[in-house]
Amino acid sequence: MSVFVSWILRAVAFGTIIMYGAMGETVTEKSGNLNLGVPGIMYLGGFSGFASAYFYEKNATNPSGIVCVLLALFCCILASMAGGLIFSFLTITLRANQNVTGLALTTFGMGVANFFGVFILNGASYTAAPLANKAFSAKLPFLSEKLGPVGKMLFGYGFLAYAAIILAIVLHRVLNKTKVGLNLRAVGENPATADAAGINVTKYKYLATCIGAGISGIGGLYYVLDYNQGIWATTGQIEALGWLALALVIFTTWRPLNGIWGAYLFGVLYWLYQFLPTILGLKVPNYVTDLIQMIPYVVTIVVLIAVSLRKKRESQPPASLGVAYFREER
Repeated sequence: MSVFVSWILRAVAFGTIIMYGAMGETVTEKSGNLNLGVPGIMYLGGFSGFASAYFYEKNATNPSGIVCVLLALFCCILASMAGGLIFSFLTITLRANQNVTGLALTTFGMGVANFFGVFILNGASYTAAPLANKAFSAKLPFLSEKLGPVGKMLFGYGFLAYAAIILAIVLHRVLNKTKVGLNLRAVGENPATADAAGINVTKYKYLATCIGAGISGIGGLYYVLDYNQGIWATTGQIEALGWLALALVIFTTWRPLNGIWGAYLFGVLYWLYQFLPTILGLKVPNYVTDLIQMIPYVVTIVVLIAVSLRKKRESQPPASLGVAYFREER
């Protein structure tokens, strides 16, 4: 039972990281922009949040956990939105190719984070912000410990894990039940028609891309200051999770609510190699472990094929996804 509980705890925490990345990219893609720079944005957001908390802990006389949380979140979202703004300017204003720009942004985000990370690491292989980790991973002891295994599986996470669920519900409501969401979806489906109806296409694309980048960046912050126990190391793991977040967008067919269970399913499948053999009492060779870790991507491909064959419009991406809008061609 303890192994199963550990599996669920790890899967939910892992799923929370990619859920933020997927929700942010869903908002971006609803506007018709395809931002493949999510891995770089998550990397940039994670480093910015960690660096701000680290220097605050290091230099403050009596550092506060609440200040660590607020400062890390602010710097993370600000840096991530700056990455989204760069992407927006290049692809919306200058009409650069979105695929190339997104890939370049991934390299740029990782490069910036690793460059400034050298000054924090100062020759070490890793460094930590323990107070920030304690604040971000704080649990409700009377629920997570008193209720046994069920309490651990339901309440054994930091506050950002629950904030991700709330955010998914809010995004679902905004995208499907509000005028702003309707306008955003109209821009993503047919920007020329939206423009003719008086909707400011450029404004919606800029806002959706920058806000989406800010949300994605929180996934990187959660990875560093909660999931990875407040440790910063230039391992490139955040980049890998960013690509998995992009796969989750397709898997959930661009629906934020599907992102909740989809992210946790990805987490369960990703950690299958470590916990299932223990539960079944089997010994798995190393090469099989690598194959098992491919399962989330394989499942995404299967879903993509199934959705394409069914050809249901509500399960398809926005019609203008990845296509630059030229108003003069309207």
